[in-house]
Amino acid sequence: MELQNILISELQHEVVITEKFLKRIPADKMNWRPHKKSMSIRQLANHLAEIPSWITGTMEMDEMDMAGYKAPDFASVEEILEVLRNNTAEAEAALRKPDKEYEKNWKMMQDGKVLMDMPKYSVLRMMVFNQLPHHRAQLGVYFRLLDIPVPATYGPSADEN
Repeated sequence: MELQNILISELQHEVVITEKFLKRIPADKMNWRPHKKSMSIRQLANHLAEIPSWITGTMEMDEMDMAGYKAPDFASVEEILEVLRNNTAEAEAALRKPDKEYEKNWKMMQDGKVLMDMPKYSVLRMMVFNQLPHHRAQLGVYFRLLDIPVPATYGPSADEN
């Protein structure tokens, strides 16, 4: 099986789960955060929607300089879901490459300094794809603290039994 088929299937699965989480965000809790050092729900939701664009960036470029990076800041769940869907469609298209493309190196830079330099496949697996369940889990903790039912992810949720 080609890498693109494996990764596209995984991305689609993760995005379906992510959408379930995003759809549960109450509009009146978008600015809530559990701690001053934590992201707000709005920041976390925007970040989740942004992650598939990192797939596109990894596959379409050989390096990226983080200088001047600005996080997205959409106000509503509907906007955030639309961004997630658009970024996912672009990511799926970017993943449609032969396995040889995944062997090419990709660099993350900050003001000219190399922060990361590894094969694109490694970037996708270790740095990008893993961000979705990581930040969804954070959102799940926020939900628990706010008494919002936590959706099932890879198995049942105590709130959906």
